[in-house]
Amino acid sequence: MPGGRLTQQERQQIALGLADSLPYAEIARRLDRPTSTITREVMRNGGPTAYRSDLAHRATERRAHRRGSATSQGAESAPLPHGRDAEALAAYEDTFTTVLMATGLSKMPARVLTCLFTTDAGSLTAPQLAQRLQVSPASISKAITFLESQSLVRRERDERRRERYVVDNELFYQATIASARANDQLVETARQGVAVLGPHTPAATRLENIARFLDFISESITRAAEQAREVLHTKPGTAPDDAARPRDDQ
Repeated sequence: MPGGRLTQQERQQIALGLADSLPYAEIARRLDRPTSTITREVMRNGGPTAYRSDLAHRATERRAHRRGSATSQGAESAPLPHGRDAEALAAYEDTFTTVLMATGLSKMPARVLTCLFTTDAGSLTAPQLAQRLQVSPASISKAITFLESQSLVRRERDERRRERYVVDNELFYQATIASARANDQLVETARQGVAVLGPHTPAATRLENIARFLDFISESITRAAEQAREVLHTKPGTAPDDAARPRDDQ
């Protein structure tokens, strides 16, 4: 039925459709499912290039089991803030984690970052993260170390001197700038190769073009990030043109 859970056979059809490079809408039409169902299924389970029907089916069964266990063990627990639906939130967190993994993050850093992003305070302690994600403190420490190296989280001490891991809007700007500047070493190295390989040779021309391309991309990203920085500090509903207007000190 269109409103029921995907069956294993349907997941096999999704995998075949992805292998044939069919768009999500076409796969959905063939299965008589909403396109959003197919999109969510694929992104939650590895993305279009890594989706496997058997792994997706087992992962869905595990998620259902976890939700059932949480419901039976915490039937009298306090409701989530702002009237949030626990099952919908868990599904969203799975999807967000998968999307972050598709950008290159490994699973645990992606789970930690998702947990921090979906927490109203934007910060949690290591024990809180370990409890929420049901993993060891060592796993949290390793993930945080990596996320810090990418300028995606920062540490701070609260009033009780506990170390907290924080995400805020400014970190997204800093991570974007760091990503753009990470190309600088590659640009410099590529241009060193031009001298080694000899000007006007095919290999030297290739390296110079790569350097010029990356140089242009880095400058464009940096300029756009500076101009759009204010967007990260505005409330929803603010006119984008106003939020992205360059500041006077730029």
